[in-house]
Amino acid sequence: METTKNEMPEYNKIFFEKMKNYLDTKIYFFGSVQRPDYFPVGSDIDVAIFTDNIKSTMTKLQSFLNAENSDFKKFVWRLNYDNSLVEGYKIIHREPAYNFVVEISIYDEKYKEGILNEHNGKTDLPFYATFSLIIIKFLFYTLNIIPAEWYRYLKEIILTKLILKKEDDFVVLNNV
Repeated sequence: METTKNEMPEYNKIFFEKMKNYLDTKIYFFGSVQRPDYFPVGSDIDVAIFTDNIKSTMTKLQSFLNAENSDFKKFVWRLNYDNSLVEGYKIIHREPAYNFVVEISIYDEKYKEGILNEHNGKTDLPFYATFSLIIIKFLFYTLNIIPAEWYRYLKEIILTKLILKKEDDFVVLNNV
């Protein structure tokens, strides 16, 4: 998961290389960038960072992204993998000029195995789920004929009920 199964636009590759070097840590890619339903001109890129010092990593990331402390959201997630609770921080970074959106999750190193297992569970999808995701993403990103709310709803249905996975228990607690 340190590399992607799909080719990203050049700007994205440079961004992640700079971020990895600046933070001096590995970046783990998950979500659609690891599946056939990735749309380079629409899909956001999901990454996870594991660290022994969350506050230090957040401070570095804040500087790198030129973000505010309030841009980070604390959350709690119940992993379906082993039913454990993990907490972390999330920030969404957008660069509209490059059609680039990245959602970065920061976790304590101790949660790494469970989180990577959870993400891997939604990487190799059955054909019918992948095909369904490609259709709704095409309708949303390319043709712009379904609203964002429908897109999110349909995507969630496909990634849970259609592949017989339990819905994630994910709660944003507050701003940092």
